[in-house]
Amino acid sequence: MRLQRIGRKHNPSYRVLVVDSRQGPKSGKFVDHIGSYDPKTDHVAIDGEKANIWIAKGVQVSPTVHNLLVSQRIIAGKKINVLPRKSPIKKEGHEGAPAVAVEASVSAEVGAEPEVALETPDGEALVEEPVSAIAADAVAAVDA
Repeated sequence: MRLQRIGRKHNPSYRVLVVDSRQGPKSGKFVDHIGSYDPKTDHVAIDGEKANIWIAKGVQVSPTVHNLLVSQRIIAGKKINVLPRKSPIKKEGHEGAPAVAVEASVSAEVGAEPEVALETPDGEALVEEPVSAIAADAVAAVDA
């Protein structure tokens, strides 16, 4: 499932087509026409039933069409980054996984250790332990 550009110069609009992978979208040999997309007006008209039927049959969806289907709530999922490699993908923390923040405490004592604070994505503190205690637990786990 991919886009076929139609429209004049500097006025793009697209058809959403189901095309055999051995054919190009401009060949005119598409299997099914399921909708259209106009980026200038953000008008998206996709037949959701046809799209779901073709996806159930195993049609591979291009990343841009996948993002259109997600934004129209035809399929569930996250959008795919379709930007060029010059724009790196921003990694987000896994949902439910604690984020680790290392805090180096500056104190008057010589040899004071930094503490590791485990936090949930909401910012709630889970555990605060000295680094040596965490390292000792890791060594004990490796020895076992």
